[in-house]
Order: sequence, then structure tokens, then C-alpha cells
Amino acid sequence: MPFALLRAMRPKQWIKNLIIAGPIIFSLNLFDIDKLLWVGVAIGLFSLAASSVYLINDIADIEKDRLHPTKKNRPLASGALPVPVGIVAAIILSLGSIAVSFSLNIPFAVVLTLYLISNLAYSFVLKHVVILDAMFLALGFVFRVLAGSYIIAVPASEWIIMCTFLLALFLGFAKRRHELVLLTGSAENHRKVLEHYSPYFLDQMIMIVTAATVMSYALYTVSPHTVEQFGTNHLIYTIPFVLYGIFRYLYLVHQKESGGNPTKVFLTDKPILIDVVLWMVVVVLMIYSDRLIALLGA
Repeated sequence: MPFALLRAMRPKQWIKNLIIAGPIIFSLNLFDIDKLLWVGVAIGLFSLAASSVYLINDIADIEKDRLHPTKKNRPLASGALPVPVGIVAAIILSLGSIAVSFSLNIPFAVVLTLYLISNLAYSFVLKHVVILDAMFLALGFVFRVLAGSYIIAVPASEWIIMCTFLLALFLGFAKRRHELVLLTGSAENHRKVLEHYSPYFLDQMIMIVTAATVMSYALYTVSPHTVEQFGTNHLIYTIPFVLYGIFRYLYLVHQKESGGNPTKVFLTDKPILIDVVLWMVVVVLMIYSDRLIALLGA
């Protein structure tokens, strides 16, 4: 049962919470050890909170998951984890993460609490509302960025919020498309909102969000504020990494009928993994070049 509980908490999904580190990187505080430790604490607390959300969502969807070709193997749907145990674990994880958060940093705790509330609203109401279902999934990533900002007391960049929301929305629509294609003929039985979607409709929204994501990032790299903050106008040369990552993901969605689990794609698709790592390395080298030269000189 402990192993089943751990599986139900979906530790692989905790990788999403690494986005909490975004503000410390783009606020030029990456080498501040104290702030790095706080970011680590924030990632840990958000991971526990997210696990409580996964448990609640699996409990709410247990009957539908049992009809799904892959989700039927989840611990709650398969019966490996009793529902009462899942309920108790969800309560402990959610209330525990909130209590610890308020004892550490009130603004961060407020964001974490709003994250949990929005996910409860999603699990029981909003996941049945077309378009809003994907938008609220994307909002969860914005909460993560805000949490990373508040935990180290730096202002959240409007650019990072906008790019994060658009990219998450892109992934959300791609996920809906994968579900629709995978469950052809019975999609609405598993997720009722899918009856309001079609591959063509989703492709139109994916196209719009893709263009908006790329343009937002491109404008960010050449923004006067960005150039002044980082002392370089070379971030524009990181756009090919962003383009390749998005195009590769679209290739997996349309040609390989993948994309239903973004975390799995990022962990298992080597081209995307290499692309993301290279993008991160290049960005850090560009915006921290002066500090890195100083460290090497010392």
C-alpha cells in the first residue's frame, strides 16, 4: 500500500514544479545560496500540494478512469490503493503544505492556497467547461511562477507570466487533442467536456497559441527592459531552441499521436530533453556571463 500511495502521488509529475525556479534565474539571483534553498523548499511544498490534487482528481474520476485504456492502471482506479486511504492522504498533504507555507512566507502561502482552491474548482466543476478546462490547467503553472517569485521576494516579470501561461495553454490543448484521438468514439464517456471538442477545433486553438507563445518570447528577448536588465541583446539567438521545442512537440502530437502526458514527453523524448537543456544552458551563460567570468577569474 505505501508503494501504491507513492505511485498515486505521481512523483514524476513533480518535475512541473521546477518552473518555480524560473524567477530566481531571470532575476539574476541564481548564485544566491539562501534564495536557492528557499526555492527548493517551495518546490517541495508545491510537490506535496500537487500530489494532494492528483489524489483528489483520481478519486473524483475513479469510475471513468476504470474505462480508460491506461488510466485504469492507476492505484485508485485499479483498487491497489483504497479510496479512504487516498482521501486521508489528500487531506494531510493539502492541509500540511498550507500550514507549513504560512509558517514560512505568507505571500507564498496565499499563492499555494489559491493553487489548491483553483484545482479543487477544476476537479469538480471547471474540467467540464469547454476551453476553461484548459485555461485553468494553464493557470496552475502561473501560480507556480508566482510562488517562485514570492518565496524569494522578487517581482514577477509580466513576460515570464505571459510566456508561461501561453506555453501551458499550448500543452493543455495538445493534451485534449491526444485524449480525443486516443479515445475515438468513446471520448465523452471518459471526459464529458471532450464532446465539445474536435481535432479541427483544437488544431485551430493550438495554432493560435503556438504563434502567440513564440511571438511573446521573441518580443521578450528584444524588449528594452530585458536588454537593460541583462546587459545583452543576444537572447534573441535562443529563439531557435523555442521554435524547435514547439515544432518537435507538434510533430509528436500529430505524427506520433503522443502528447497526452507532457511530463512523460519531456522525460522520454531525447530531442526535446536535449533542446530544453541546451536552451537553459545558453540562457544562463548569456545572462550570467559577467558573473561567470568573474568567478573563473577568481
